[in-house]
Amino acid sequence: MIQNILIDLDGTLTDPKVGITTSARYGLEKIGHPIHPDTNIDWIIGPPLKASLAKILNVASNHVLAEQALEAYRERFAVTGLYENKVFPEVAETLAELKRRGYRLFLATAKPTVYARQILEHFELDQYFKGIYGSELNGDRTNKGDLIEYLLQQEQLDPATCIMVGDREHDIFGARHNGIETIAVTYGYGSPEEFAQAEPKFQIQRFNEIFDCLGK
Repeated sequence: MIQNILIDLDGTLTDPKVGITTSARYGLEKIGHPIHPDTNIDWIIGPPLKASLAKILNVASNHVLAEQALEAYRERFAVTGLYENKVFPEVAETLAELKRRGYRLFLATAKPTVYARQILEHFELDQYFKGIYGSELNGDRTNKGDLIEYLLQQEQLDPATCIMVGDREHDIFGARHNGIETIAVTYGYGSPEEFAQAEPKFQIQRFNEIFDCLGK
């Protein structure tokens, strides 16, 4: 029986496209590697950012250029990009109803906890969550599987009582690695091909359709 719901942030609860992509372009330009305005980088939303920046730069994820790009990204994101964001339809109402029904909600995001908490507080969504779990600024727990494992340990949760909601394959694979079933939201940044490969248990087109999955 599902009692605990682990929920991703970017692309699931909020749409951070403007803040993330604009800050990424700023960071890359600052280190001398600007990208063309027409280049689509929406795919960087969701996965660990340093690895995505490294891919754009065509270097290893531990390369100094990737670290410099991430630091420059954070210069803008921490001040401005954080708030270039919007909550998806029906999210607040659905979170409130889930909490009212007795489900325990936990945020599980690859975004640094310090930013995730600020975003939830800004949109007044933090009141619905029992715990907020993200990565560390030094890169620890950016892997979704490691993050979920840490969450389960800290909260002493049985995976059989949990379900994960997210919009990217990393959410699905990370949850499965920990024995947790998944709900994929199709309105975020995951592609149909991504979901076909990852095979979540459920797919929903709107956040409030989560109720249809919890009764099954």
